[in-house]
Amino acid sequence: MPLIRIEPVLDPTTQKYFLEIYHPHDAPRPFVTTAPRYQSQASAETDLLAIIAATAR
Repeated sequence: MPLIRIEPVLDPTTQKYFLEIYHPHDAPRPFVTTAPRYQSQASAETDLLAIIAATAR
C-alpha cells in the first residue's frame, strides 16, 4: 500500500514544474509543495529522489 503520492505539476505562470506531495496517498490536498523551479517533470522527480536519498544516509 502506498504511503505518499507525488505529482509533478506545471505552473502556468512560470512554465516550470513543482511537486505536490500527498500524505496519506489518497489525501484530497497536498501535504507539502515545492517551489516551481524545475524545467521538466523528470528533473523534479529526480531532485526529490536525491533529497530523500541524502536524508536517508
